[in-house]
Amino acid sequence: MDLEKYITVIEDFPKEGISFKDITSLLSDGAALKEAIKVLADPLRDKGIKYIVAPEARGFMFGSAVAYELGIGFIPIRKAGKLPRETVSYKYEKEYGEDELFMHKDAINKGDKVAIIDDLLATGGTISAVNQLLKAQGADVVSIGFLIELTGLKGEDAIDAPVYSIIKYEF
Repeated sequence: MDLEKYITVIEDFPKEGISFKDITSLLSDGAALKEAIKVLADPLRDKGIKYIVAPEARGFMFGSAVAYELGIGFIPIRKAGKLPRETVSYKYEKEYGEDELFMHKDAINKGDKVAIIDDLLATGGTISAVNQLLKAQGADVVSIGFLIELTGLKGEDAIDAPVYSIIKYEF
């Protein structure tokens, strides 16, 4: 199945010059969504991965479904104030300032094999921060997968782990 056909490209959204890749058309088609989850999960099979980790919010849609497909656990990465138990965090620089990501302190044990799943790889800043947060907790980040990659932004260069993506757009 050509999953790219299920991505709606909207020019000049949210502002002029941006070519927005809308995943909601893929999410609303049951067969396309099922295929996307299978294709995202396939490279992770038989790697001994214990958890899928994903940042909010769109990463949750794909990450939790991939975890379900693989029969393993899911760990959410959140913004400040969203997790109820004791957390650990990682601060990182964004284009217009600093941000911070959080996870439960007891979510991962040293040596746990994990994979990160997200919807889109652009500059790689957020996923690089997720990767660093996991590594600081002793996780073994086996792979990082994306539904979409904007290749011209070279986000893969910012990430210190093996990366794969399903749909690639030159940016």
